[in-house]
Amino acid sequence: MTLLARDPRAPFTLTPPVLPLDRRTRGWDVPLVAAALALSLAGAVLVWAATKRTDGASFLLRHLLNLALATGLMFGAARLNARLLRLFGPVMYLASLGGLLLVLGAGVTINGARAWLLLPGGFELQPSEFMKLGLVVGLAVLFTRYRDDRDEDAPPTTRDVLAAAAIVAVPLGLVLVQPDLGSAMVLACAVFGLLIAARVPARWTIGLLVVAVIVAVAVVEAGVLHDYQLARFKAFTNPNSDVQGIAYNVHQARIAIANGGLWGTGLFHGPQTNGGFVPEQRTDFIFSVAGEEFGLVGGAVLIALIGFLCWRGLRIARAADPAGRLVAVGVVCWFAFQAFQNIGMTLGLTPVTGVPLPFVSYGGSSMFAQGLAVGLLQAVHRRAFES
Repeated sequence: MTLLARDPRAPFTLTPPVLPLDRRTRGWDVPLVAAALALSLAGAVLVWAATKRTDGASFLLRHLLNLALATGLMFGAARLNARLLRLFGPVMYLASLGGLLLVLGAGVTINGARAWLLLPGGFELQPSEFMKLGLVVGLAVLFTRYRDDRDEDAPPTTRDVLAAAAIVAVPLGLVLVQPDLGSAMVLACAVFGLLIAARVPARWTIGLLVVAVIVAVAVVEAGVLHDYQLARFKAFTNPNSDVQGIAYNVHQARIAIANGGLWGTGLFHGPQTNGGFVPEQRTDFIFSVAGEEFGLVGGAVLIALIGFLCWRGLRIARAADPAGRLVAVGVVCWFAFQAFQNIGMTLGLTPVTGVPLPFVSYGGSSMFAQGLAVGLLQAVHRRAFES
């Protein structure tokens, strides 16, 4: 039987007390955290399955360590208030920009892209992962810095749009120089979604899209992209043209997923996974492990969890203040497009660009950036809850 406490402001009204769990979770979007945690733990299992034969439990333990550190970052970011969020945006942007500049001179090349910084202890840091968050929060702060002085529904001014274009162009150019086409595409998609949420006039949005197309053509013509990256686009249009060469990864991933059928071959029983036929199966092609060992049902569960997480992010955006709404929409666009691109390239539906599956793929930088992003979503939700 639940004990009832008397409300001092209403002497004749009985209200149930707040339970300890309610106090700890008040202001938190628990389903959002649960979805992110479920994806991360599923990722741990898939990383273990992909690396158990050759590396034992070492990658599993590292993934769990990354998850623990990302959880700490999430709790820290969730405590940001409106003033600290305005400070966090420029700091995150400038720190990530500094990392991208440092990569040009002291970065290491992995899989053809000079995108990582080598840290003591053998750890690697990828600044472009943090730039995804820095750009989203930085633009959100830029577009809402004067909202107290004008109508909240007023569109950004011309000066705001031009400043945003400059803020986006610098890191986007640095990422393309690496060259990391996948991260550049994710950055561009997150920015595009944020511009729409910020109610940027259509003429500016269309104009920026035209400029982006022109820049993309210029990048290809200038030879910024490597030959293997251009070959990936050719393999996408004709996937059976070179199955032993540039199309090998996608061909083997599709075989693995076909092996899984409806229910999968079972954990640790995937012949393609155990044989190591799919390159980068703990990172870029981890969805092939899910498809082979857990089948169509397992893959559908992962997609459903990602969709649920994005839906919770949009619910947070609907109830948030202008800055919080832009942060939430930008993060959701980031997660949604990156998941679409990763799963699409595994299935042969999109070109191979080398982006990880959010919360699932192995990788410290991506996990840390995603933990900070979920924490910011919680901070936005808490502010809306308390207002």
